Amino acid sequence: MLDPELLERITTRRAELDELEEQLAKQLAEVRAERDELAVAERVLERITGQLAEERASTGPVPGQVAGRTVMLIPHREPGMEEGALPWDYQRIIAAVRQAAGPVMAREVGEVVGVDVSVKSKLEPLRGKLVRLVDRGWLRKLPDGRFTTRL
Repeated sequence: MLDPELLERITTRRAELDELEEQLAKQLAEVRAERDELAVAERVLERITGQLAEERASTGPVPGQVAGRTVMLIPHREPGMEEGALPWDYQRIIAAVRQAAGPVMAREVGEVVGVDVSVKSKLEPLRGKLVRLVDRGWLRKLPDGRFTTRL
């Protein structure tokens, strides 16, 4: 005959091990899901890094696709790169900033390039272009929000 106390200890331990197995299975599933997410993130990062490297390597604007429309990408400024590598409207913006007596606000640039500065919705795209030129190294943005040429 089996000892009831021993059977109870075995049953208790089996329940503990079943619970531990359940916890470990859940943890393993979470680890696998996170590993899969990291693999996807790594592939996306590699693709974006490759695209950025290609964009920087080109000397002229490279057409790209955004929402099915062809757009011109603004290249990063590199030593020896001329403003002619930029689309015409960006060249006009840089010329307007360069012609100013000092740092200028987006509104002042808009007045020079012919944007209706009284309408905010028409000024914001210009501000976006100015910021893009800053991000790519063509212009500099001062802490007070004014723009100036890098030179």
